[in-house]
Amino acid sequence: MKKDIHPNYRDVVFYDTSSEYKFITKSTIETSETIEWEDGKEYPVYKIEVSSNSHPFYTGKKMLLDTAGRVEKFNKRYAKK
Repeated sequence: MKKDIHPNYRDVVFYDTSSEYKFITKSTIETSETIEWEDGKEYPVYKIEVSSNSHPFYTGKKMLLDTAGRVEKFNKRYAKK
C-alpha cells in the first residue's frame, strides 16, 4: 500500500443542528471545528441539518409539502380570465 495517499480516517462527531442530536462515527470528512465528547476527548465536529433523529421518515412525522399537482398549479396560474 502506498504511503501518504489515503485520507485521514478518524472518529468524527456529527451534530444535527435541527434537533440538537449528536453521534460519533468514523469518517474521512475534513472539518476545522472540534467539540468535547462525553468521554472528555476532543473530536472534530461536522454540522448537519437532517439526521435519523429529525428526518420525517424515521420519526414518523409527516410533512405536508404540496397538495396540488404541477399541472393543476400551471392551469390555475395561466387560466384565461
